[in-house]
Order: sequence, then C-alpha cells, then structure tokens
Amino acid sequence: MIDFSFVSIFLVAAVVIAIIKGVRIVPQGEEWVVERLGKFAGVLNPGLHVINPIFTKVSYKVTTKDIILEVPEQEVITRDNAVILANAIAFIKVSNIERAVYGIENFREAMRNMVQTSLRSIIGGMDLNQALTSRDRIKAELKSAIADEALDWGLTVKSVEIQDIKPSPNMQDAMERQAAAERERVAVVTEAEGAKQSLILNAEARLEAARKDAEAQMVAAKASAESIKFITEAVKENNASAMFLLGDRYITALQKMSASENSKIIVMPGDLVGAVKSLIGSK
Repeated sequence: MIDFSFVSIFLVAAVVIAIIKGVRIVPQGEEWVVERLGKFAGVLNPGLHVINPIFTKVSYKVTTKDIILEVPEQEVITRDNAVILANAIAFIKVSNIERAVYGIENFREAMRNMVQTSLRSIIGGMDLNQALTSRDRIKAELKSAIADEALDWGLTVKSVEIQDIKPSPNMQDAMERQAAAERERVAVVTEAEGAKQSLILNAEARLEAARKDAEAQMVAAKASAESIKFITEAVKENNASAMFLLGDRYITALQKMSASENSKIIVMPGDLVGAVKSLIGSK
C-alpha cells in the first residue's frame, strides 16, 4: 500500500528545491548568461529572476563594470635596433555579452595579448627618441589598433595608457656613456673656441694699438714739421728770436749734462753767443 504522506513530502521537497534552484538574484554590476539544453537562451539583468532549473542553467557570470587589464612589461626593439622596456594598462568594458562569452575563449587574456602585440608593432616602427617622447601618439595608435578587434569580441576599449617606457639597462648605460662623451666634446670645442676668440681679440688689440701708435707718430711728425717750418719762417724774419731759442736749449742741455752722475768734465765754450750764432749760420 502506497504511503501518500511520504509521496506528498517528497513532492513538496522537490517543489521547494526546484523553486530554490530556479530563483536567481543577479547582483548590480553583473549580467548572467543562461543556456537552455546547452543553447544560449538569454541574459539575466540585475534583479530577481526565476528560471527552469531542469532545462535551464546559468553558464556564465559577466561583469558589466570597467575591466582593468594590466599588460606586463616587455622588451621592444625599435627601428634603429635599440632595446626598450614598455608596459601598458587597458580599460575595457563588455558591451555585448553574447559575443564576449561565445566569440572568444578568454576575452581578458585575448585583449592582453592583443595589446602586447600591437604595442610591439607600433614601437618597432619608431626610432628610439621617437618612442621615448611620443607617449600620446603611441597611446592613440594602440587604441585604434585594438578597437576594431575588441568590438568583434563584444568589448569596448575605454582607454589605453602607457604606464612606463624606458631604455633597457644596457641601453641606459650606453646612452649615459654617449651623453658623457658628447658633454666632453662640447667642453673641448667650447674651450678651443674660447682660445681662438682670445687670440683673435689679442691680435685685433695689437693691430689697433699699432694703428693708433702709427697715427700718433704721424701726428707728432706733422707737428714737428709744422714747428720746424714755423721756426724757419721766424729765423728768416728775425735771427734774434732763433738765437734766443737755441741759446735756451743749449743752456738747458749743459745743465742736464752737469747734473748727470757720469759727467766728470764739462767743456763750456768761451763765446756762448758766438757759438749760438754759428749754429744758425749768422754772422
């Protein structure tokens, strides 16, 4: 005889379990993908939902918040064969859950690899100096390179930032040696240029001094010539003034000779006036 009380309890328990398994509360910031008999059936938005626990199940839980993808540091070779280290960070958002779940095996890892590959390609087309000074350009080209592929996977690229880009340790050492050599070269050139300018200025100073000295001698010669000419004219007109001038000069010269320590004997002419006359040729 069938125990109806047992069957009732079993049915009630089965209904309770079905209700518990069929009730789903999706938290804010997530969307759940449900499948019915292994096929995509729909997306559960945040809130309370009741599903058929027998034929339907929650297969994926996807966040609708912005996702931060850190791209690890990697070595990149530039166009001029310099090795630099670069890493980045990408901000993405799931815009189409069905594509993000069924279009790619692991969209996080796929996007990380996509950023790494695109970053190597972009920096590889630049020279070292360009790569170190063109962060905004690299960021723009990187976002453009991955945006279309991300859209096919149901993702939206919000932003891509270059965290760090720097030469490798060996490259840094080579750059420091090159910079030191360049500084030394500039110092030598500057010193040589200073010495050259000093020689030029000294030569110009000597030339200017010689020119001024020659001009002074010319002026003195002209003055002497004018003086002689004046005296000659005066002598022609009056011998007395010439005799007075020569006599004064003669006496001054004798005084200097007598004052000299080397002078022992000074011979004075007996007829001073006659001596002066003889100098000017006067009778």
